[in-house]
Amino acid sequence: MLRKKILPLVALSVLVPTAVAFAQTDVFKQGTQEFTLGGSGSSNEDLDDTVLSTNFSYGFFTNPYMEWGVRQDLSFFDLGGGSDFNGSTRLVFDYHFGTGQLIPLLGVSLGYIYGDNVSDQFLAGPEGGLKFFVNDTTFIYGLVEYQFLFESADDIDEVYDDGRFVYGLGLGFTF
Repeated sequence: MLRKKILPLVALSVLVPTAVAFAQTDVFKQGTQEFTLGGSGSSNEDLDDTVLSTNFSYGFFTNPYMEWGVRQDLSFFDLGGGSDFNGSTRLVFDYHFGTGQLIPLLGVSLGYIYGDNVSDQFLAGPEGGLKFFVNDTTFIYGLVEYQFLFESADDIDEVYDDGRFVYGLGLGFTF
């Protein structure tokens, strides 16, 4: 008898918040702007070999689904023999599918990669990702880009000869 009363209460306590979380919200409107920020780093145990990386972007919506923006990646390497810097700057267009708490997106980017241990050159490619809204103005995002390089690479033993994958995870804000 007790199970017959507790099981429906447990089910309701799980289903109601889930339904509320995935309720449709109008997150993006024409004129909505967003800023994203992500980063990572690593060091050896003596803290003398270090790699730091950050990425950020600014975008604006021309309607609830289409976003135009600029994305910047910066990396700093201090690995014993000296320090190096790499970066890439890209213009992006993303199409967002839906207006709920979890919003998938597909897009394209066009930009330039530059730095101490890469061949400075133009790049372009597709991207896709997800934005998970934790409240009305804050989201966690994951993004995967494939970047076609316009020239053959002569850097780092041609690691990025034809292209490269770029992964991002971070926090974003709408305003």
